[in-house]
Amino acid sequence: MISVKWRFNKFIAYKSIWLISLVAFFFTSYNFANWFTSTRNDVGRIVFEWERLIPLWPWSIIPYWSIDLMYGLAILLACSYQTLKILCFRLLSAQIICITCFLIFPLKFSFERPALDGLSGILFDILMGFDKPFNQAPSLHITLLVILWQFYASYFRGIWRYMLNILCLLIGLSVLTTWQHHFFDIPTGLWVGCFCIWLWPDNHLSPIKIDQLPKQYVWGSIYFLLFLFSFCSAIYFSSWALWLLWVSGAFLLVSLNYLLFGVVGFQKQDNGHFNLVVTILYLPYFIIMWINSRVWTFKNNPMDLIADNVYLGRIPSNKILLGNQFTFIVDLCAELPITQFNSHYKLIPVLDMTPLNIEKCQQTAETIEKFNKQGKLLVCCALGYSRSATAIIAWLVLTKRVSSIDEAIAKVKTCRSNTVITTKQRLILSEWFSQIVKRELTC
Repeated sequence: MISVKWRFNKFIAYKSIWLISLVAFFFTSYNFANWFTSTRNDVGRIVFEWERLIPLWPWSIIPYWSIDLMYGLAILLACSYQTLKILCFRLLSAQIICITCFLIFPLKFSFERPALDGLSGILFDILMGFDKPFNQAPSLHITLLVILWQFYASYFRGIWRYMLNILCLLIGLSVLTTWQHHFFDIPTGLWVGCFCIWLWPDNHLSPIKIDQLPKQYVWGSIYFLLFLFSFCSAIYFSSWALWLLWVSGAFLLVSLNYLLFGVVGFQKQDNGHFNLVVTILYLPYFIIMWINSRVWTFKNNPMDLIADNVYLGRIPSNKILLGNQFTFIVDLCAELPITQFNSHYKLIPVLDMTPLNIEKCQQTAETIEKFNKQGKLLVCCALGYSRSATAIIAWLVLTKRVSSIDEAIAKVKTCRSNTVITTKQRLILSEWFSQIVKRELTC
């Protein structure tokens, strides 16, 4: 009993240290950014003309303030060290990112709020005691709201979840109706909040915890240039072109995936879907890649039979899944979701336009052979031309349905003529095949 009580008290102390540290850092960094920005002459503003139609609702200061209570309670409600660590890392990351943006891109709220009385007036006066019309984009309020909303949603079910959603929507609306923020601050705050959750995911597979760099410098550089182009276009044209910042953010993440994070950066789930946070971050890229997959395969079959029950094709639509009654799917596409599939599914993600390494060749070949014995199987990637084709080539070789890599490639190309196997991929397959031969000779 004593040891249990000690562990319990130790956890409470750990929570208290985190809470005190985060609150101290919050006010110190936030007030510093406010003060420093107030001394500058280069403070801009981003406001749309239609925002003058947004009413001032004094009562909305109450939900606006309520996020402070949610902040403290969330830390105290965390039920494990891991949950607490993830939550606090997200909150700390949010503070660092937002404060950095406030200092690099200083903005100011441009509407003058009239004097207010009653309870709302008192709450506004308290707020203005430490807050100034700076620290605008991305909205730290919205960023914290996204993080806390996701945290509390895991605790509540049924009617309580609906009540939570209503409260969070009111908090989100209140940043406009209290005249604390302009509209531009909202989507930018939403994006940063999603980014912090992506950076510290619940499944412990943080993209920054990498064992080996992917080192795909060519495609990493291409996407980084696309990031720069879309970012500069958004800043130069401004106004509604600012939505290009969403596109630039997606391109930046993709670039980092090719350079640093690998497939972990896409966080595709074992069921082939992406969670809401990842979908929001990557949505412009997902749309572009889906259109690309349909354009390149428009005049070709969505799938082709290669051998036995094994089909090679692009990432399937609902129509394809319903019409073909697949029992198994082996998915090598890291960057696109698969629709609802209720049978057996195996994800072996590989970055687009990159070759399968020796380990992936072996893994995919063994997986296909295992599933092939049990029913109709689709091996897919975005187009069904390269990654999935390589997997089937490896399977044909491993199971001795062909006698060489060249024969396997020829067989796949005969069935699906647009198949593309790069020189680098061919060399990897050849090296893998040599290892198989050596093992057999040894045995």
